[in-house]
Amino acid sequence: QVQLVQSGGGSVHAGDSLTLSCAASEGSLRTCVIGWFRQAPGGEKEYVGAIVRNRGIQYYADSVKGRFTISRDNGKSMVYLQMSNLKLEDTAVYYCACNKRYNDYEDPSDYDHWGQGTQVTVSS
Repeated sequence: QVQLVQSGGGSVHAGDSLTLSCAASEGSLRTCVIGWFRQAPGGEKEYVGAIVRNRGIQYYADSVKGRFTISRDNGKSMVYLQMSNLKLEDTAVYYCACNKRYNDYEDPSDYDHWGQGTQVTVSS
């Protein structure tokens, strides 16, 4: 059973940086595409990016490309979302999730295992 435990998050000012962490149960990174999503109040889950399992290639939504970076440490079974130049519109609850269907990385319904979510609040 895949388990994902998130840490990080908090309140920052626009232009600041913040890193979110996602601890995956042992072995999960060999079988999961790890995606990051966010959900603003009253909104639906929005795709942020994903990192594939073998070659570690990353994909990003246009809204975060160039500002956010996904990385992983296989030895620690950790995945990170490094966010820089944060904007007010980045305020949301952020989730990491595991996709074992290996198809549409941008569709949250293709992810079966989710972290608990962590709040990121960006203020001016």
